[in-house]
Amino acid sequence: MSRTLVLASNNAGKLKEFGEMLAPIGFTVRPQREFNVPEAEEPHPTFLENALAKARHAARLTGMPALADDSGVCVTALGGAPGVLSARFAGEPKSDQRNNEKLIADLTPHADRSAYYYCVLVFVRHADDPQPIIADGRWNGEIIAVARGQGGFGYDPYFWLPAQGKTVAELSADEKNRLSHRGQALRLLVEKLR
Repeated sequence: MSRTLVLASNNAGKLKEFGEMLAPIGFTVRPQREFNVPEAEEPHPTFLENALAKARHAARLTGMPALADDSGVCVTALGGAPGVLSARFAGEPKSDQRNNEKLIADLTPHADRSAYYYCVLVFVRHADDPQPIIADGRWNGEIIAVARGQGGFGYDPYFWLPAQGKTVAELSADEKNRLSHRGQALRLLVEKLR
């Protein structure tokens, strides 16, 4: 028997990835736009609080279980920035190009280029679920000054993976799903949901 959950996102890539991982354990994943759910506010200083707010928002407006994620890149020399502001680091409107330009400029005086991608997933059975299921993942790397690769999005062309000898933007989709912060968090969530 399949159980339907609402994904607190309209991102087609996330919908596909989450759908493929959750189908074997009996979940059908549908995007919040199918239920006319507007995007939730994300006013909090932590990934966890924002993901929880998004999951509760979608569950409240649909009456269904909901799954939300919040993720971003955290740079050591910048005190963890851009962090929860990753998508809007250079302000509105969102722009990957301007975000990357700001990141490289802000890092110019620093020798330490270490960074990590972080993702937290929150699953709620209902809007007031007192025990949300939480899973997270972290992907370590460093920021380089010159973009490499055509794949991915966001900060991927500047996120260098020393162990792979390439940027995230140079990985195949399968490699990225296997190694990424989101992939790690999703595998952990599936274990917990089993």
